[in-house]
Amino acid sequence: MLRILIVEDDSQLATTLKYLIEDNPRYRVVAMADEADVAVAAAERHQPDLALVDLHLAHGSSGFSVAVRLRDWGVPCLFVSGKAPSFPMPDLALGCLMKPFTAEEVHRALNLAEDKLRGRETLRPKIPQNLKIYDAPVEQPAAEPGFIPSRRSWWMRIEHWVAGNAARLAQ
Repeated sequence: MLRILIVEDDSQLATTLKYLIEDNPRYRVVAMADEADVAVAAAERHQPDLALVDLHLAHGSSGFSVAVRLRDWGVPCLFVSGKAPSFPMPDLALGCLMKPFTAEEVHRALNLAEDKLRGRETLRPKIPQNLKIYDAPVEQPAAEPGFIPSRRSWWMRIEHWVAGNAARLAQ
């Protein structure tokens, strides 16, 4: 069972989202919060597996700051917003589900989030159009010693290679 925290300042939307989530017996909403401090206290108390976080909260709170604080508690987030951020933030959230959404889209988003949390390869080919999944950044391979990655001329690259391999070339 996936334990979910809802962070949404619109109480009617939060209640609707709760009913949509709990329509599936594999998911349970453990708490609802309308601002950052309440969300962190709920995460500490209920230890959810996932938080659905609205990006634009009332009382001067931001969903980004909530996600940062929940990350410190080890709670992964899925953003819920009317407008997705213009750039992916895999270090803060698994993705972003854009409003408005249907019950089916909520269930598919939760299925994909659960697959990512459990480390499973997803077999669901149909991702909702209003869901953006953030992939983890690909680590760049370490540069070879003596090579300086840049857009320098070939001559500069050869000079750097020779300088890095001077001892071996002298033999």
